Amino acid sequence: MAETTTGTGLPKGFRSAEQGWPELSRIPHPPHRLPLLGDVIGASRRTPLQDSLRYARQLGPIFRRRAFNREFVFVWGAGLAADMADESRFAKHVGLGVANLRPVAGDGLFTAYNHEPNWQLAHDVLAPGFSREAMAAYHPMMLGVADRLMAHWDRALAAGRSVDVPGDMTKLTLETIARTGFGHDFGSFERARPHPFVTAMVGTLTYAQRLNSVPVQALLRRAARRNQDDIAYLNRTVDNLVRARTTDGPGDGDLLDRMLETTHPETGERLSAQNVRRQVITFLVAGHETTSGALSFALHYLSRHPEVAARARAEVDRVWGDTAVPAYDQVARLRYVRRILDEALRLWPTAPAFAREAREDTVLGGVHPMRRGAWALVLTAMLHRDPEVWGADAERFDPDRFEPGAVRTRPPHTFKPFGTGARACIGRQFALHEATLVLGLLLRRYEVRGDPAYRLRVTERLTLMPEGLRLRLERRAAPPTDPARVPSRTDERVPSELRCPVHRADD
Repeated sequence: MAETTTGTGLPKGFRSAEQGWPELSRIPHPPHRLPLLGDVIGASRRTPLQDSLRYARQLGPIFRRRAFNREFVFVWGAGLAADMADESRFAKHVGLGVANLRPVAGDGLFTAYNHEPNWQLAHDVLAPGFSREAMAAYHPMMLGVADRLMAHWDRALAAGRSVDVPGDMTKLTLETIARTGFGHDFGSFERARPHPFVTAMVGTLTYAQRLNSVPVQALLRRAARRNQDDIAYLNRTVDNLVRARTTDGPGDGDLLDRMLETTHPETGERLSAQNVRRQVITFLVAGHETTSGALSFALHYLSRHPEVAARARAEVDRVWGDTAVPAYDQVARLRYVRRILDEALRLWPTAPAFAREAREDTVLGGVHPMRRGAWALVLTAMLHRDPEVWGADAERFDPDRFEPGAVRTRPPHTFKPFGTGARACIGRQFALHEATLVLGLLLRRYEVRGDPAYRLRVTERLTLMPEGLRLRLERRAAPPTDPARVPSRTDERVPSELRCPVHRADD
């Protein structure tokens, strides 16, 4: 897919903000801008997202940054973000970081351009794979992988070792999507080191982000060779997986079966062999990378807020009781556990931004004119911290922000961890069911203790993950089986329609 980039490393068709924003000079930018280099003073190549959060606090709800010959507009104010969520005026823009993944993911669901027909074809073919019936079929496999995680943690507990939370959550979520989606087992928990697929995946994500921080791609010649090797490994892995399925015959109706066998209900089209490869890579990467981050951040906050953990355990004990294996429908009843995940995703949305482009000439927020094709990056991690929406204490971890009453009083389009509109994450219900189930199982089995000296550091590789997070485990005493012995809150029994991942029809 080398044809998707130019000699500078920019994707073909990339438009710097000067081309799309006629009154760009009205949008503030960081001080001390340098000729040729741009806004590099004080910037870090390793943490561009966290740099942008810092600038957002200084410059307001819309600002711009320049890196070499590229100018970017960032939006995070709730009103402007809601404006950009208008599907009649704006569409997904395959932004620079995402476009850098096209050499490996091509026109997969996440990286496809809007005009590419395979996006709609794949979406229509695969959407039934995330129906309620399909999710219920995945549930036992999710339980099986969670059992492997807990056996791994039991061994660490017996040996007196702390656990590597991001590493183990990555193993869990990779095995879950591989088994439920493609009938494959990477054997992650039987390995002392990450599976080579994970190493290659992290390499491609890291390289895609590094491309944004250099003026010309030639400066990353050695890294580019490693990236080509990583892409080749990912392709070989997926080709072998698909070859085994076509040789052995259909599985049990999983995502891979749908990719290989299902025709579009109206046109009768099938996904091409090349597109099947791209979709499998997209699901394996996106289907585990973001969920592992969400679980890791949630566990970090639980270790720092024992009162929240105690309330969540009380809910698990009350809802699941002494049921050895929670049923599919019991997971959605963990309302407070779900709020913990939502609050972790609010503070650190593991996909921390998404780009939107104007379908036609328009005026953003009634103030900033945009030409057709002009785009901006919606800074989700700052939108989720907007004090006008979330209050002066927006940096504080508080799951009660997602109580039904609080949700109903918030403006629309203010909680966007899965993107927005037609191109929002197709697997969001899968991810949330998996994460809620796993968090409930871990809360029921363990107390988690953090190192008091640990300070949250966030590593960036297009997605976000806590860096160096290790927790100590203590095995819980047997939970009470009499629901009357466990405190209850009537506000936990909320209507099922509020289980939507973004909680309201507007989102």
